[in-house]
Amino acid sequence: MKKSTGSIDKEVGSRVRMRRMSIGMSQEKLGDMLGLTFQQVQKYEKGMNRISVARLIEITKILGVDVHFFLDGVTSTKSAPGFAEENPPTYVADMMSTPEGLQLVRHFAGIKNPKVRKSIVQLVSSVAAQDDTERSS
Repeated sequence: MKKSTGSIDKEVGSRVRMRRMSIGMSQEKLGDMLGLTFQQVQKYEKGMNRISVARLIEITKILGVDVHFFLDGVTSTKSAPGFAEENPPTYVADMMSTPEGLQLVRHFAGIKNPKVRKSIVQLVSSVAAQDDTERSS
């Protein structure tokens, strides 16, 4: 019987994608270094295929991070009776897995003036609120 992937596989895959993109590496390059096709890397990143521990260790070495980068904060979706945790928001990983989100963070991090940074946050908040209003109309 084939095991299906779950939210943990998607989260770990998303973090692989985020790190790969942050260092400017293509799926093809990572695949070559792992001895895989870019399609297999794509499946890992989307959480369609489960990444084995051995493969994850290889990926950490190639991407220059500790294994904790991929696993910190990841929790099982199976909870013990009587204990319920809210799932942490995924918006950071979601944003960082897009080219636009990555560019935004890179450029924002380069802004040293705190007043300018605050103004940008206010601008983005205003645009997001306006977008929400337009979608609900």
